[in-house]
Amino acid sequence: MKTIKITPRGYCHGVVSAINTITKLDKLSMIKPIYILGMLVHNKKVIENFKDDGIITLHDPSKTRLELLEEINEGTVIFTAHGISPKVKERALEKGLHIIDTSCKDVLKSQSVVNEYLSKDYSIIYIGKQNHPESEAARSISDKVHLIEHMEDIDKLDIFGDIALTNQTTMSIHDVYQIAEYAKTKYPNIIFIDEICNATRIRQEAVINQEPVDHLYVVGDKLSNNSRKLVQVSIEQANIDATLIESLDDLDIEQLSAFSSVSVSSGASTPTRVTRRVTDFLEQFDVNDKSTHSKG
Repeated sequence: MKTIKITPRGYCHGVVSAINTITKLDKLSMIKPIYILGMLVHNKKVIENFKDDGIITLHDPSKTRLELLEEINEGTVIFTAHGISPKVKERALEKGLHIIDTSCKDVLKSQSVVNEYLSKDYSIIYIGKQNHPESEAARSISDKVHLIEHMEDIDKLDIFGDIALTNQTTMSIHDVYQIAEYAKTKYPNIIFIDEICNATRIRQEAVINQEPVDHLYVVGDKLSNNSRKLVQVSIEQANIDATLIESLDDLDIEQLSAFSSVSVSSGASTPTRVTRRVTDFLEQFDVNDKSTHSKG
């Protein structure tokens, strides 16, 4: 089958840094037990590998990072690439835990923008996903940070004075700019600081500008916001239908058989080997040759 491999694929620098930090730890000399507060990156296969090393991942979408931290009473706590709030750090220190912070530098930059404008007495409108750890961290900085997810959320805001608008680093470029333009109609003097990270931006732009095909497969974890956004921008802006799959196992052969050409992209936290299995399978797939339909 004709298969277009959209670049870039594979880990972004923030994920590489976080994984390398954990991989290089001298686990024999570390204070045990070792916990990761939330999923280090939004990919279950990566988390499974850490489990094999005796590292416990605490993940519960219904709980905040602060609530999860209360389940840890000793040992080492690892903060994820998504960033962490000052309150969580303070509480970890109060509990006497050893701290390892793998926050992505792009997320830290985004938080510094929030803090900068708060110091100037601005209110902050923050575009992000509800219950996402990056948004949670930003919102917990101050009660003057107002989290919104959709354009209509702007209408529900009741804030005055100087206002700055910024965003979670993994949001859709189109969504962020659409919301920003709408916010200007209500708050004409609003300051907009675009904090979409380069890894997210170039992946979305590559999907938007991809060669016409019958279908796009995005390889990524269902919990990965940047992976889900690649599906969205393909459908809404490239007019190419798309499906999110976590691995080759999720590939629907019946669906695939209806296509003559496909493209493949991946989220910023998807291991290259997982995406490669998908592309290798697609390239050898022949709808008329049943022997090519087995996923092995």
